[in-house]
Amino acid sequence: MEEILLQMRGICKSFPGVKALDNANLTVKRGTVHALMGENGAGKSTLMKCLFGIYAKDKGEIFLEGRPVEFASSKEALEQGVAMVHQELNQALSRTVADNLWLGRYPARVGVVRKGKMRKDTLDLFESLGFSQNPDAVAGTLSVSRRQMIEIAKAVSYDAKIIVFDEPTSSLTEQETEGLFRIIKTLRDKGCGIVYISHKMEEILRISDEVTVMRDGKTVATRPAAELTMEEIIRLMVGRELTQRFPEKAPATQENLLSVRDLTGRYAPLREVSFDLRKGEVLGVAGLDGAGRTELLELLFGLAAKERGTVTLEGREIRNSSPRAAIRNGFALLTEERRATGIFPGRSVQENTVVSRLSAYRKFGFLQEKAMKRDVDSVVQSLKVKTPSRHTPIRVLSGGNQQKVILGRWLLTNPKILLLDEPTRGIDVGAKYEIYKIIADLAKQGRGVILVSGEMPELLGVCHRILVLSAGRAAGIVQADETTQEEIMSLAAKFV
Repeated sequence: MEEILLQMRGICKSFPGVKALDNANLTVKRGTVHALMGENGAGKSTLMKCLFGIYAKDKGEIFLEGRPVEFASSKEALEQGVAMVHQELNQALSRTVADNLWLGRYPARVGVVRKGKMRKDTLDLFESLGFSQNPDAVAGTLSVSRRQMIEIAKAVSYDAKIIVFDEPTSSLTEQETEGLFRIIKTLRDKGCGIVYISHKMEEILRISDEVTVMRDGKTVATRPAAELTMEEIIRLMVGRELTQRFPEKAPATQENLLSVRDLTGRYAPLREVSFDLRKGEVLGVAGLDGAGRTELLELLFGLAAKERGTVTLEGREIRNSSPRAAIRNGFALLTEERRATGIFPGRSVQENTVVSRLSAYRKFGFLQEKAMKRDVDSVVQSLKVKTPSRHTPIRVLSGGNQQKVILGRWLLTNPKILLLDEPTRGIDVGAKYEIYKIIADLAKQGRGVILVSGEMPELLGVCHRILVLSAGRAAGIVQADETTQEEIMSLAAKFV
């Protein structure tokens, strides 16, 4: 019988207006990968934060190697052999990679940091993980996927008995994901217990030994992964059958809404990209990491400077020289990093919803509370946002519900062109379907949607056509219903 490494029994945790955990249980055996699944808001991350000392549980018991523990801080948890790779990155972006790895535990002699040793230890750690990265690079200059791998390396460096991975592959490329799986297998073989939180069921069924499913703060079931199917996991997660993964697509018109010609970034790695977006069309953007997908949206929204190229909206040339100009011209952008550039975490759901059109609520120098309430209630109801009230701080909402609030914020501006950068990253299958439905409904209204995604099934299931970028250039445009993943990947590597 495998030795039990971690036991969490009867864990309860409440926030104002929300019971996040209701007698939740989790048992992790030594040398196994234990998947933790559930919809957004099911309590997965909250349960792990209670383990890691970020939240104090209201009730329940935690046992590590048979002894009761209750960590007062994440530092104490790390010192006792429990590490966590968080879904939302929280790094010192102005510091180097090595600084971020060893922050709070610098190798020092008589009070002086031994930078040579720190650099060598960093390189040795990366080599052991099969990861190549300059330790002297400033963290803020790296891509999200690179920074995610640094966080994973940091967790491994603690030589932990338990490592929690919270949506670790949400921003990783396919190659980096394979590298992570090799790391996880090595850790498991060494006797480490892995708790793996992910909404990607293909990953779960591939690497997990056991699966625990949570719903509404409760533990619904724990089963061997080999006994589960994707359909059974979905049923346990949502409490019902989910017969459709993607909503039906209405055909787009042949009328051009947006025309982009020879778009080239002044600083962004994007060169002479041309395409058309039709009324009622969802145009996907595919490509390898670094192909220029996010940069394309930033150029269109005025977040990045263009060197040359024209953008024509409804037959009229426009210049989105800034986000303010872009919004005036009917553009909206949902950014890739929800926490860093999407939400105002200290503000309420209402404030996060109305912030993009405050001038519409201003009368005689005062904001009209009644009008704001009406619009926020409309967004909450139409997008099915789960929140105790419109005055609840947005940071306590699940990732999926935060994303719906941001989407609702932009819908209030009545955009003609909606730019979506990884809109379903870190979101469960049920909430994903709801966001796909919103996208489909917007297209039916004659709006244009440009969708960047690293998930191939998402692009094929939601989009009408897919623009493939390769090394900053347009490699081709394919019909989503007629292409294959192989064709898209071949185009993505065209100029590499």
